[in-house]
Amino acid sequence: MKGDMYIARAADKDILKRGEHGGVVTSLLKFALESKRVDAVVAVKAREGNRYDGIPVLITEPEKVIETVGALHSSSPNIARLLTEYLDGASSLKMAIVVKPCDAKALVELAKRTQINLDNLLLIGLNCTGTLPSAKAKMMMKEKFEVDPADVVGEDIEDNMLTVTLKDGSEKKEDLAKLEEQGYGRRENCRRCDINIPVMADIACGKWGTTNKETTFIEICSEKGSQFVQTAIEGGCIMVEQPSAASKDVRKKKDQAAIELAKQWQVKDFSSLEKMSSDERFSYWFNQFGQCIKCYGCRDACPICYCKDCMLEPDRGFVPPGEIPPDVMFAMVRIAHVMDSCVNCGQCQDVCTMDIPISRLIFLLNKKVSDIFKYEPGMDVTKLPPLRTITDQELTLSGVSITFES
Repeated sequence: MKGDMYIARAADKDILKRGEHGGVVTSLLKFALESKRVDAVVAVKAREGNRYDGIPVLITEPEKVIETVGALHSSSPNIARLLTEYLDGASSLKMAIVVKPCDAKALVELAKRTQINLDNLLLIGLNCTGTLPSAKAKMMMKEKFEVDPADVVGEDIEDNMLTVTLKDGSEKKEDLAKLEEQGYGRRENCRRCDINIPVMADIACGKWGTTNKETTFIEICSEKGSQFVQTAIEGGCIMVEQPSAASKDVRKKKDQAAIELAKQWQVKDFSSLEKMSSDERFSYWFNQFGQCIKCYGCRDACPICYCKDCMLEPDRGFVPPGEIPPDVMFAMVRIAHVMDSCVNCGQCQDVCTMDIPISRLIFLLNKKVSDIFKYEPGMDVTKLPPLRTITDQELTLSGVSITFES
């Protein structure tokens, strides 16, 4: 049932040998296909063996799931956007999807907007304390770890240390905080993310609370997840045991430590802005948005943006035909559109050709909106975004007066 926890490992010896932390996720994905509980699996694999270039793949054959084995820390594919743009998120295809917390949150927000049907999806969540930007990660391996990026076969982030494993089995470690002070380490949005365990998914899988590298800690987060895992256990897919109180306590403390580190980064990211006067803040962001070249990349990458007819396109009645929106207008309209539901995935900033810290501003505004309305995006499918709950009585056409109630 929801809330149950297990220490698990794969029953399949090949998956146990090739998989990370007991190969549990790989085993569950394979079982989901073999048992016909899903029609397809969406996971991430390295493109042509390059672990710095992970791509999402749709798999329908159980024996091919093994190709996605292993975590790719230098890859952050846009799973939610993939689902709505390329896999027709409203279709009847049943899928098991491997998600990080931000992926799962985006899917929950899309479900509220009737863009996908969560009843058709089994979300297998992975604990996450951050991903590394691909190009910067390769540079970091050369300059800080002093290794050939091609020799790296694994990365691990724990206890504020970044550990890389090489082909010969050796490991190298560096202090994560020092790396990030020097401009390396995790993506900016990942550093300030305080959601590490994907409790909004159907099941959450991770290493926290395990005592060796051959097991995974599973938390059941929904009745759908409970039924699936129970069937997988009964079918001999995974072997499980109950976690000890000590294991649960370790998991909780690891999560809390990661949350505290994220809050420290939030202070670092926003303290200088908070100290500015309103005029100074306006000038800062006006100058940032003045660099925008209107490539529309941030809009196209955002998993929450789904409008087929975007107001920011020419000839939509908002921008005259043949023209592009002014600098600040483009950014402000986009921010107003998504700030109540931003899941801090960082995809918008990743694709910005001018390196505008757009996700930083949206995150800051989202926090303020969340404090006012007590709404946290992507955590509960039953709670609608604040601007979706305005009633006809609150919005009157005679002066367009809007009353917000928390």
